[in-house]
Amino acid sequence: MKRATLEKNTNMANDIMYYIYVHIDTAINLDELAKMFSINKFYMHKIFKEVFGRNIYESIQSIRLQKASTLLLTNHYSTISQISLLCGYASHISFIRAFKKRYAMSPKVWRKGGYKEYSQELLLSSPYASRSTASFEDISPDIVKMPEMSAYYIRHRGYEKKIRLTWQKIQTWLFSHHIDSYTMISLYHDNPALTALGECQHVACLVPKERLLEKNTKLPQLTISQGVYAKFDIEGEDGDILRFIHWVYLEWLPNSGYETTIRPPYTIYRKHHHLSDDKRFEVSFYLPISF
Repeated sequence: MKRATLEKNTNMANDIMYYIYVHIDTAINLDELAKMFSINKFYMHKIFKEVFGRNIYESIQSIRLQKASTLLLTNHYSTISQISLLCGYASHISFIRAFKKRYAMSPKVWRKGGYKEYSQELLLSSPYASRSTASFEDISPDIVKMPEMSAYYIRHRGYEKKIRLTWQKIQTWLFSHHIDSYTMISLYHDNPALTALGECQHVACLVPKERLLEKNTKLPQLTISQGVYAKFDIEGEDGDILRFIHWVYLEWLPNSGYETTIRPPYTIYRKHHHLSDDKRFEVSFYLPISF
């Protein structure tokens, strides 16, 4: 396959995945999706599976359940039926059946504490996060309204050493385009506190101060949503961010009086642990909230 064709297919598959994440609360019609991207439906399935290793149906199902697993813990005032609707399920029964198949327990049991052992196993699966002794109990967020941001990005599946290579590609692209003023952002479409780390889509984003001409970039683009966020300023070393995300979702948010939304949280870097020699970071973590 020619490089230009490979890049085109990869960008299209990324655009389709982004559309799914943004519209996961709706009934996603794949025939209409193919028409939207002006592509044959069967070819759309083919390139999506080549890029992501699983078909579109499996991805939609997985993303719906990931969103539901988080909202069940953080949105105390929403019923299980309401959460199933928020995550795109038209049938309450089909949601319960799918949830049990994935998590080996009902949404009700999960909500009442069944998630704890599941989440702890995920944390221990990361050699860096399992060694972290960071504590966040004294951290208090600011509540801020953030603007919409347009970002260039590379999507990376999983949380392991290879994620550094993705950020180095972003850095190479940055240097190649002679961009001096920019913001680096990690976008968390999946919640690593409740999703197997190997399945998490980590999106490495770059927001230049000045928008580039389309012909000057081969990277796909996405929009980071505007909205109200709880902003946490933290610093630490490799592994501490994953432990922080566990704390913010499983301890801070359930006790805060706020609820979260289907918008993804994100991290803005002042110092990047994947690109710094000492592997330390200084970041602001933005958690979407509602009240």
